[in-house]
Amino acid sequence: MPEVIRVSKKEDLEISKEDLKFLEGLGADRRAKLAMGTTEDYLRMLEKMKDLEKRGEITIHHVTDEYEPAGVRTLSRRVKKIPTVELWQHKSCGQCGHIPGYISALYWVMTELGIPYVDDTNQTSCTAWNYYGSGTSNPVALSAVFLRNMHAAWEKNAYPLIHCGTSYGDYKECRYLVVMSREIRDRVRSILKKIGRDLVIPEEVVHYSEWLHVMRWKIAERRKLDVSKVSVAVHAACHTYKLMAEDFTYDDTVLGGKKPAPTSSTALALGAKLLDYSNWYDCCGFGFRHILTEREISRSFAYFRKIRPIVRETGADVLLTHDTGCVTTLDKSQVVPLAHGYKETVPVMSDSQFAALAMGAHPFIVCQLQWHLADWKPLLAKMGVDWASAEGEYKAYLERVRNGERPAFIRSPPRNLENRVRGESA
Repeated sequence: MPEVIRVSKKEDLEISKEDLKFLEGLGADRRAKLAMGTTEDYLRMLEKMKDLEKRGEITIHHVTDEYEPAGVRTLSRRVKKIPTVELWQHKSCGQCGHIPGYISALYWVMTELGIPYVDDTNQTSCTAWNYYGSGTSNPVALSAVFLRNMHAAWEKNAYPLIHCGTSYGDYKECRYLVVMSREIRDRVRSILKKIGRDLVIPEEVVHYSEWLHVMRWKIAERRKLDVSKVSVAVHAACHTYKLMAEDFTYDDTVLGGKKPAPTSSTALALGAKLLDYSNWYDCCGFGFRHILTEREISRSFAYFRKIRPIVRETGADVLLTHDTGCVTTLDKSQVVPLAHGYKETVPVMSDSQFAALAMGAHPFIVCQLQWHLADWKPLLAKMGVDWASAEGEYKAYLERVRNGERPAFIRSPPRNLENRVRGESA
């Protein structure tokens, strides 16, 4: 978390005159409330963002009524607006490369619900690997990449929906730095001007699991499989709820409001049995830096600190999570221990894959479980899916594609904002 900046005294601040004027305008009582703790820092950043927009320094991409937002409670007790339609999909490099069913399942769910979205080819990686993995990047570079992507979404009149937990956490931190540091703001602006872009900052930084959370009842209405006998354990990704922790979704009706709501809420809405376990707070083991330098530490941690305790304590049929690194690490780190005779194993997938399966999506053509290593066959059988027949359908489909049939692409329903020119009427 960023260092707390005290705002009760002028001498405590290293900011511009304009920023100081903004703080003075809040009044003594408000400044006193904003002078303590990270939650207050976060709320102050939101106030500052509005002020920068009034000064004309930035453009805020607001969650307007056109995006049909739903409100959720965050850890800060603030109501966060989650857009539900016209979504610009900020894809994950890890999902696309290692677990493609993660993203295709999410697209399939949106298409089934009639949710328009933009699958833009004009997107870059968030480059957070440089920050979390190797330390070779810097706040200006990371923030410039963040705002370059946010501007691309704004151009398309689509609201960014972040798939990767790492991108989500990185972007929240970058937004804080850009808003609170004039130096970073100015340096990023000079970079963006070279590529014909400016500072467009999203009013809300939204993770796809938060979208699933607010859409869970509509998803449940389309459920085709009975999953009431399926027991689910959930791993909440560190980069969603531990980075700028004040901004992630909680719900008093889910786990008593004491743990992150997304993913758990989706499983419950679908009718699955949610199981708790003692080390739910622990990292999956991915960790970025050490998976690059000491990979066996990651693999050992994932299996012995997460998988074995989950299996022993819960006997869950599936472990659900909502981040690229978590699915990859928790799934693929089971291979070596099982080869050495350890017995505990559980299939791992994303909440979007589980939701799509429950809605009747094909386990291989859409959810692409063939990319996963932990044995998913018992889970599919318990969900009432004849996986052998589905596998035969998949192989037949591949053969048809080899013979020239067009692949089964998932496409967005028609958009309402597609032809809108910003600043003009539809």
